[in-house]
Parts: sequence; C-alpha cells; structure tokens
Amino acid sequence: MRDVSIIGIGQTKVGEHWNRSLRDLAVDAILAALSDASLERAKALYVGNMLGGALSGQQHLGALIADYAGLRGIEALSIEAACASGAAAVRQGYIAVASGLLDSVIVCGVEKMTEEVGSNTTAALAMAGDAEYEVIHGPSFVSLNALLMRRYMHENGLKREDFSGFSVNAHRNAANNPNAMFQRAIKPEVFNRSRMISDPISLMDSSPIADGAAALVLVPTELARGFTDKPVRIAASAVSTDSVALHDRRDLLFLAAAYRSARDAYQQAGIGPQDIDLFELHDAFTIMSVLSLEACGYAERGKGVDLAKNGEISLDGHIPISTMGGLKARGHPVGATGVYQIVEVVQQLRGQAGENQLPDCRLGMAQNIGGTGATVITHIMETGS
Repeated sequence: MRDVSIIGIGQTKVGEHWNRSLRDLAVDAILAALSDASLERAKALYVGNMLGGALSGQQHLGALIADYAGLRGIEALSIEAACASGAAAVRQGYIAVASGLLDSVIVCGVEKMTEEVGSNTTAALAMAGDAEYEVIHGPSFVSLNALLMRRYMHENGLKREDFSGFSVNAHRNAANNPNAMFQRAIKPEVFNRSRMISDPISLMDSSPIADGAAALVLVPTELARGFTDKPVRIAASAVSTDSVALHDRRDLLFLAAAYRSARDAYQQAGIGPQDIDLFELHDAFTIMSVLSLEACGYAERGKGVDLAKNGEISLDGHIPISTMGGLKARGHPVGATGVYQIVEVVQQLRGQAGENQLPDCRLGMAQNIGGTGATVITHIMETGS
C-alpha cells in the first residue's frame, strides 16, 4: 500500500443556490481543486451524493459531472452511503491511489437540497433510516435523533439548555468562514428560545439543509511535492457499520461504529485521541456531537456535554470541533459534507483557516456519519513531509 496525500482542495459557498444546478456546483468545486493542485486532469472521479435521484431527478452523476467538468473519458462513479456519502467517496479515492491502481483521483461531494418543498426533503432524508421497520411507522430523521437526545437527557439528568455550547461554538466559528451558510454568532439565549422541531430537538440543535459542493485531489505521497509545497497526508482511513434501525442497537446511546472507526483510524496513524489537534465531527444534531465525542475517546459516557460547557471544544480548547462552523452553521449538504470536513481540516493543516486558524496544527480528524450511526467513516490527516 502507498501513502496518499491531498494536493488540491476546492469548495463552493454553502447556501441556497437557486440559480445553480447539481452539476454546476460540482464542476465549480472540481475546477477549483484542480487549479489548487496545479493539475489539468486526473485518472478518475468519485462523486459522493445521497439525494440526486430523489430531489433533482438525476442519477448517473459520475459520468455527468465528469463530462461537464471537461473530464469526459475518465473513470467516474457515484458513491452513496446516506449522509456519509462524501467520506465514502474519499475512502474509495484513497483505496484507488493507495493500492497503486491510480496515480491521481478527484473526489467530489455534492448535494442540491433546497429547491424541493420541505416535506419532500424530509421524506428523502428519511431514506437513511430503515424503510421497512422504522420509516414505515412515520418517524422523520429529526425525530429519530430526538429519541436519542431525549433518552440521553433522561439517563444523565440533563436539560435542553445544557447542549447550547455546541451551537454557540459552531456559529461563532462560522462567522469567520466566507463559505459558511450562517456567518453570524449567536448567544445561548438564542439557542434556549429557538423553535422546537421534534422535542427536544429545536432549530438550533439542527444543521440546515443546503446546497453545496467540495472537492479534493489525491495522489501518491511520493509524487505530492511535485505539485504543491503543502501536501497533506491521509494518515488513516477507516470505516465501520452498525444497524440502520435504532431498535436493533445493543446500546442506544453508544455509537459503536464511531468507536470502531475511530479506534481503527488511531491504530493506522499510530496515535491516540490525545494527539489530535482538531476534530471535524458530524454535528448534524447536537446529540450527535455529544455521542461522537464520547465514542472517540474525548469524554466518558454521559459527560460529552461537559466539553461544551467548559469551553473544551472552542478554538483554544482541548479538542476544537466545528472549526469552520461544522454542519450546524457551515451547513449540511448531506452528500458533500464529508468532503467539506476534510477540506476544512486541510485548511487548518496548511495554515489557511484565516481568523479560525489553530496554532501549531499537525494532526486533524474528520468523522462523517451516515444515518443515525449506521455508517461511520473516519479520516486522519497530517501535515505533509
């Protein structure tokens, strides 16, 4: 197996892109990544997407996007793993380069979510659940997460207000991210009085639906310095799965797939959780932030909320998360999110994160979650050598 490095990144601003199609957004991100990599073409394109068929009436995205990006003829495939589709595409690109099969790969995550009415988008997102045993009974994806949050609050004696630090942190960081959907800081009071969506999850517990695309260019590490003086090496790539349905979990409040995925990634990189300088976790809902931090070794069971209360997740904290706004404030175009997370880790490791730059940043982790924890993909990146 060969070492793999990221030599180019590109992203569009996350938001409601009424005048841009799915392919337009993807092409913008891909061309930006190729330009950043000083590369005109690659051997393959892997596209992460969840909802193209359901919301845009468009599948077969690999060939379509390759064509419109001026890459007609190359290998091009679309990858789906629910909300983890972006990281799944990165995983496939990583495998292709690490195996020696390909010397250059473009990975793009793209999603277009805002042009359908809300009920259609809600129904499409519910496809991340178990259609025969969960969705058939009517729960939305939000309500499934609300079940987790309610149980967590019950078992640990918590109130909704105890979760406010995650949203406050994300919005504070997004204020300095020109590509974020919500570039505005909020106070805890805004969180506390926000509109309820599915009790106990409110608007401020939830990431917004959005449109956006992000892209990476991958090459063997041995070739990376020929393209950039700031390569970022992928030190680990790991995937684990759990049951899609919540009622089939052995432990409802433990993200077993997140634990295994992070454990395997730490082992691959030869490090522990204490060595990570930033963690771009999957904060689709505040409860997911809490459960991820606990599963990945940053807090004991039932204590994840304390990391936000004590400021440990802020830019100057022990384990900074959502450093560019996260899913909550940057926005969550689901099939693109996993690629955005890695782009943002690369920005930090390159020293290109602007006002949100972390000092002496060497190791960053990104974890993308599909469904309520059924597919979890963890990548660890480090500054290139």
